[in-house]
Amino acid sequence: MQFAEQGVAPKPGRVSDVIGALTAHIRGNELMPGDRLPSEAVLSKQLNVSRTVVREALRSLAAMRIIELNVGRRATVAQLDHGPLSLLIEHGVHTEQINVQQIYDVRRTIEARIVALAALRRSDAEAAEILRIAVAMRAAKAEPEILMERDLDFHAALADASKNPVFALIVNAFRGITRQTWPIGWRSRTTDSARETMLETHLAIARAISAGDPREAARLMGLHFDESVRALLDAGLA
Repeated sequence: MQFAEQGVAPKPGRVSDVIGALTAHIRGNELMPGDRLPSEAVLSKQLNVSRTVVREALRSLAAMRIIELNVGRRATVAQLDHGPLSLLIEHGVHTEQINVQQIYDVRRTIEARIVALAALRRSDAEAAEILRIAVAMRAAKAEPEILMERDLDFHAALADASKNPVFALIVNAFRGITRQTWPIGWRSRTTDSARETMLETHLAIARAISAGDPREAARLMGLHFDESVRALLDAGLA
């Protein structure tokens, strides 16, 4: 399909127009992850722009994780990736356009739905993996850096078990900012009892998932986020 036939031929020198033409080409031709785009030379000729403009448009699309660029090979349609959303969230926090408590408000709502769906849709293998991670969290209690990574894995595993890839994208996009706030929240839990509560809640969520109890799983996730926000407030962060 020629780009001009799609009614999106860009004006010369306009990178944004080339980006629009390329995304329309992907949609119009129903390209899937791994499918190749035309070469730079073909794009330059069909879109009536320089190869420099085409190259800049391709780099912009690659930065947004819409396409993959590989040296010596034509660009391909990319798999969905949480990277751009993660950068956007971190940028929002560091420029004080959003704050950590607002992020936790969103996560509380989303992850209550995630665990409810996970309880209903998880496979036996996924339920076992979620429980395994919760147990691994307790085993890493004395090693906060390892515990943090297991905690991140726990929430990602729940999102995968929900069978909704949008949830998985969103949850994984929070990994970057969580790695910055998690140690603060852990340190603010100054008593062994407070830390045990956090670990036991994860185990209880895993058990509710295994039992196929969406209501209990969602209730526990709400408690977990309420407790996490209190910990961050105590640390003066949220």
